[in-house]
Amino acid sequence: MANEELSKRVYVRQIKEEFRLEQLTGDDSSLDRWVIAPDVNRPGLELSGYLESNDLRRVVILGNKECEYMSKLDYDTQRQRFEIITDSFTPCIIISEDFQPMQALIDLAWDKNFPIFRYEGKTYQLIVDLVSYLSEELAPTDSIHGVMMNIYGRGIMITGKSGIGKSELALDLISRGHMLVADDCVDVARVHTSLICQAPKLLKKMLEIRGLGIVDVTRMFGANAYLNKCNLDFVINLVTDHDNIEVDRLNPINKTRDILGLEVPMLIIPITEGKSLSVIIESAVSDYLLKRLGVDSNEEFKEKYRELLKNGG
Repeated sequence: MANEELSKRVYVRQIKEEFRLEQLTGDDSSLDRWVIAPDVNRPGLELSGYLESNDLRRVVILGNKECEYMSKLDYDTQRQRFEIITDSFTPCIIISEDFQPMQALIDLAWDKNFPIFRYEGKTYQLIVDLVSYLSEELAPTDSIHGVMMNIYGRGIMITGKSGIGKSELALDLISRGHMLVADDCVDVARVHTSLICQAPKLLKKMLEIRGLGIVDVTRMFGANAYLNKCNLDFVINLVTDHDNIEVDRLNPINKTRDILGLEVPMLIIPITEGKSLSVIIESAVSDYLLKRLGVDSNEEFKEKYRELLKNGG
């Protein structure tokens, strides 16, 4: 995992295309620079001449404050200060708020073949959108064997041994109005304190049913049967009698599963012939939502039972 995180990068050309930036300097090869930090740099201290503790590996954003300050300096001083933020490690500079770039910066950038872009919107909006984009693209990721569904607006991952019937269960849940996110393989990315799940590109919208093969759920059930991505809220692990897990009727097995360093609530459900598993899954999700609201039927029943015994009933 550590090596995977170190290798993740976003190329400057991807940022240019994603945000439809106007390129002011640098040729096509200058777009091969990359970003490895999901953050931006507004270089107030660097432009004032302070060089300690500066991070040159982030995208530099020049807004109205930086541009107004630099416009008061002479050409040579401007060039000297801009030298700092056009280091070989700096991915690019984006100028926002429709400010005209200073000639010292343009000259220096062309000398270095350094990419400078113009963004037509507000600085704060660029920062929010860019940090969000980089955080998602550079997020730690993992692939988990299971089925990802959106049930009652919540992201539910259904896991269990191969052949236990996860895909068939997903098909039944889809027919009941719920949405498929991923079948068989779920790509999970950690963004801050959230886990975002989606299907690998090859498997998007696809569901494998034994005896039928691969089906496209959007063609079979319509566009509302599929969701491109969603947050992971809850894991349901299906087990059989062969797994030798005893389940107390009044004490369901509630555990957590560590996924990319975050503890996700997990419920273990034993499956046997004759059970309407889709209804049980729906009920489990409803019970999970009620517990989030502070309603726990198991605890209420046990409390009533204790009161009954206390009163000699």
